[in-house]
Amino acid sequence: MKLATALAALMIVGGTAACSRDRDPGSGLPRVESRGIPDAKNTGVNVPESASADHEHAGMPEPRTSEPRTAGSRPDIVLNPDMIARAGIKTVAAVKGTSSTRLHLPGVIQPNAYKNIDVTSLVSGRVTQVRAELGQRVMLNEVLATVYSPELADAQTTFIAARAEHLAHDQAQARTQRLYAIGAASRQELERLEAEKSEMDAKVETARARLVLLGIPEEKTQRLASPADVVTTFDVKSPIAGIVTKRSANPGLNIDLATALFTVTDLSTVWVIADLYERDFAGVGVGSPVSITTPAYPGIDLRGRVDYIDPQVQPETRTAKLRAEVPNSGNRLRFGMFVDVSIGARSPRPCRPWAPSRWCMSRPGPAVSSSAP
Repeated sequence: MKLATALAALMIVGGTAACSRDRDPGSGLPRVESRGIPDAKNTGVNVPESASADHEHAGMPEPRTSEPRTAGSRPDIVLNPDMIARAGIKTVAAVKGTSSTRLHLPGVIQPNAYKNIDVTSLVSGRVTQVRAELGQRVMLNEVLATVYSPELADAQTTFIAARAEHLAHDQAQARTQRLYAIGAASRQELERLEAEKSEMDAKVETARARLVLLGIPEEKTQRLASPADVVTTFDVKSPIAGIVTKRSANPGLNIDLATALFTVTDLSTVWVIADLYERDFAGVGVGSPVSITTPAYPGIDLRGRVDYIDPQVQPETRTAKLRAEVPNSGNRLRFGMFVDVSIGARSPRPCRPWAPSRWCMSRPGPAVSSSAP
């Protein structure tokens, strides 16, 4: 009876183990059959921890992986020289220094305003002759035009009259002094002539100074003795050496002191004007090197430096005007020409919040308490 009961129980357990595929409630993995499981060392299959526990419970050894790994570890990637060459990977030694970038801005050529001069006449009158043509190269003090000026003639005659009156007064004063010495003239008369002499001296000096302002040299003024010596024409001369870039003078034109007859420009240097955006203010300053290229002359690379940045930002474009002066050998750069401006800009080095501002270029950031290390 006991033997029959044991055999029935053994058959029930064996059938249940063979047909059951229930899942482990802890891991969600299927429960491994306890009979006929191959050794993990021979198959190379990684068995989960829950399955290992079942094996141990069934009396089987725990499977092991070929290489033990720690949680979160990643395998190393090894590249051979051929793979490195094909990927274009390069390695360089790290050095300490200041990083820099290049800004590329569109620019336009303008004349050097310090060497771009409007030529006017020192006297009013009428243009009688023009000697300079548009685009002509002129030298310093070269005559550009001739002006007939009644004003100049009037200034000379005024000086001649003042000097003649002064000479006559000197003679009258000398005669009165001789008469006063012999008692033939009163002291009152002598004092009156001495007071008038100071007035005559001032009158002559005023007339002489006016002639100097009108461009008549001192040595020529001293030779003015009579109306026959009066000069009625005035020569308009170039104040600098350069190119005539504008001409408004023509024979018969009536002019005054404010009329610009010519514009003479020294083209040895020109200005390059570009717009600098707000985000680049920290990296560009006066003295930053610039390189100028233009499609008109592909082989030319002109070098210069930033010499001015407008302190005012344009509200429409949020930019400030940047100016650089570059040489213009051969007068190849023309006014209004578009060029490419490349600027060597400094990359602002980020600062620690507690670092002094003189050490680096600090950026706006959150406030940091004084207890920071």
